Amino acid sequence: MSSFDAATLPLLAEALAHLDVGFAALPPFEPTSAPPSAGDEARLREALLALAERLRDNFPYAHPLYAGQMLKPPHPVARLAYALAMFVNPNNHALDGGRATSRLEREVVGELAAMVGFEPHLGHLTSGGTMANLEALWIAGRLAPGRAIVASRQAHYTHARISSVLGLPFDAVDADARGRLDLGALSARLSRGDVGCVVATLGTTGFGAIDRLPEILALARQHGARVHVDAAYGGYFKLIDELSADARAAFARVGEADSLVIDPHKHGLQPYGCGCVLFRDPSVGRFYQHDSPYTYFTSDELHLGEISLECSRPGAAAAALWATHRLLPPVRGGEFAARLSASRAAALALVTHLRASPDWLVPLAPELDIVVWAPLPAGPARASEISALSRRVFDEAARRQLHLALITLPTAMLVAADAAPALEADAPTTICLRSCLMKPEHAEWLERITSSLDESLAAARA
Repeated sequence: MSSFDAATLPLLAEALAHLDVGFAALPPFEPTSAPPSAGDEARLREALLALAERLRDNFPYAHPLYAGQMLKPPHPVARLAYALAMFVNPNNHALDGGRATSRLEREVVGELAAMVGFEPHLGHLTSGGTMANLEALWIAGRLAPGRAIVASRQAHYTHARISSVLGLPFDAVDADARGRLDLGALSARLSRGDVGCVVATLGTTGFGAIDRLPEILALARQHGARVHVDAAYGGYFKLIDELSADARAAFARVGEADSLVIDPHKHGLQPYGCGCVLFRDPSVGRFYQHDSPYTYFTSDELHLGEISLECSRPGAAAAALWATHRLLPPVRGGEFAARLSASRAAALALVTHLRASPDWLVPLAPELDIVVWAPLPAGPARASEISALSRRVFDEAARRQLHLALITLPTAMLVAADAAPALEADAPTTICLRSCLMKPEHAEWLERITSSLDESLAAARA
């Protein structure tokens, strides 16, 4: 059985023929890129096979035994839709370059806005979460020039970089024992009176931790600060109920944030890169205003380039997301939501297995589908020995075709864990194991995953 879904490729040829009918009135021509001879076709074949050979040098991201980083294979409909749109190659900067796909983008962005409760809204797709967060913090800086951006130390590292690019002060405040923004530290920082925007993360990239949004909203409003929600990883989990009470409470209030970022190329089944930025107040569009007389001339409708810092953007990304929403609407109780529930179930099942054994330490219960844990040495539990053992387990698991990730944590977080043994903090940080169980197939492969983990630990201790 192939590792890749090639069975759907005939559908692409059928859809391409249907697309071609729409341009039948044009006089025929032969593209110079088309191979006119057998020799040219052979060269094209050679180039593609050479690329296929080079692409073998990858981890098996699409396979359930890849349980490491945040890499979720695109759905077949997204791959096919993206490829189909690439034959047109639309540019969603202006209606002149991407008429159909600009309208598709508005539709899917509206669906994402409805999902999180932003009505009315202003928003668009981006190349990813970094650019989307940059736009949100850029707006925050325009509304409160010179005031600081504040985020948790467990928030994504790009917030500090983005603030530097924008010339805005940035402060990272402490996280609590569950990896969430510490409310006491936030309150103290806000009391200094110079904060323009607080970043609340719903799904940190390290743990998948969910910041306490209701309390953050209250504190920020009290001190006149905006709230930006970075839900690049976790945003889609608003669609399911199988979450902790705190997580459900946070997702229930996302519609009250000032801006929000979500990445369809994470849990939205899209190829890279596809992010989305949303603003609750459409009037912030005034900060984007500019004139491009050589671009915006065929329509009085809003061009997406008029509300985006990026210029050229692939219309194919909008086409792929639109087709995915048509097949799998992002609504509660639907097939799309069921896939998220399966990922969440796999994470909980893995934690159950790990906590049933004295060989593993799970410092935090997962809020989403990211699990962080540590192997325990046979002797005294020292932070340095846990780090070394984590690296060995990581290597042994890879030899068994199980691909994990590593994460470096403050040792204090392990010491504070409810289930922690007496742990000697002989190093300020400790390397642990980490998995993003993003694929619905992970639940079905959990027995193989856990048996490989146990074998890897035994080999690493030997």
